Amino acid sequence: MSSFFSHPSAIIDDNVIIGEGTKIWHFSHIMSGSVIGPNCNLGQNVVVSPKVVLGKNVRVQNNVSIYEGVICEDDVFLGPSMVFTNVFNPRSAVSRKHEYMQTLVKKGASIGANATIVCGNEIGEYAFIGAGAVVTKPVPAYALVIGNPARQTGWMSEFGHKLSFDKEGKAVCPESGQQYELKNNKVSRIG
Repeated sequence: MSSFFSHPSAIIDDNVIIGEGTKIWHFSHIMSGSVIGPNCNLGQNVVVSPKVVLGKNVRVQNNVSIYEGVICEDDVFLGPSMVFTNVFNPRSAVSRKHEYMQTLVKKGASIGANATIVCGNEIGEYAFIGAGAVVTKPVPAYALVIGNPARQTGWMSEFGHKLSFDKEGKAVCPESGQQYELKNNKVSRIG
């Protein structure tokens, strides 16, 4: 008996690793050489290309293609119809498969609906990419970025709340009570 669920319309190629408790929904395609961790949820019409790695508890909403070069750590959220690229300057008549660039989405990061992540950029832990944002440069841990091109407008807690820092550079998440510190333009959780 399989330790994961896949809808009958999903296509799962040979030579894939899929973790226990993962769910793969309608019309999705999991390609050979990909690794999907435990307890992931892949919505309708999701493509996971070769050499993609998804950690545990990754949530991929409908209509997302995860191209070769993308690595998502644990607890990442990929919103509906968000886009990854894997070549910086694509041309139909020029093969650039040898130029695929890596994109690393670190633990707990969320990428909103219809956002675009230009390849070669790292999305920091617990960063929050707003819906429709176009990320063209690395995003720091806990950063909130919006717009085209994406620009930072604040900091987010691990529970997804915008943080308000006092004069000493301290903030508290209103939902979890977790404490954060802003020092040298970097946020870290301190309690």
